[in-house]
Amino acid sequence: MEVAAGGAALLSLGVVPAHAEGSRTSYIGGWARGNESSRWADNNSDNTSTSVGFSGCQTDSSFSSASLTLYKDISLAPDESHGSRTNYCGTSYWGDESAGSYYFTLSGFTGGSRLTVSTVRMAW
Repeated sequence: MEVAAGGAALLSLGVVPAHAEGSRTSYIGGWARGNESSRWADNNSDNTSTSVGFSGCQTDSSFSSASLTLYKDISLAPDESHGSRTNYCGTSYWGDESAGSYYFTLSGFTGGSRLTVSTVRMAW
């Protein structure tokens, strides 16, 4: 599945626990602040924390962290923010989310104007 903004798609960061409902893997190629991922459907059929993992992070300057915000897609209304996490090129967790369609945005990052991540893994 391709990422909605920046022409990037999302890729794998590791092994999903046997009880995880789902995961998706991809990459980020040259995202600017404000870009967002594609949506995924969480049926909340397990007790697994929603997470976004990064591996191989770099910017056009010097990367140290990225700020990610998880949103629940709400039809015909503003999307619901489920909070921001600072990602130091590892995994960020939001807890067991309710059923719905989710995505994350790149709220910001340190160093440079574009972020590239060789492997992105979303699990829910």
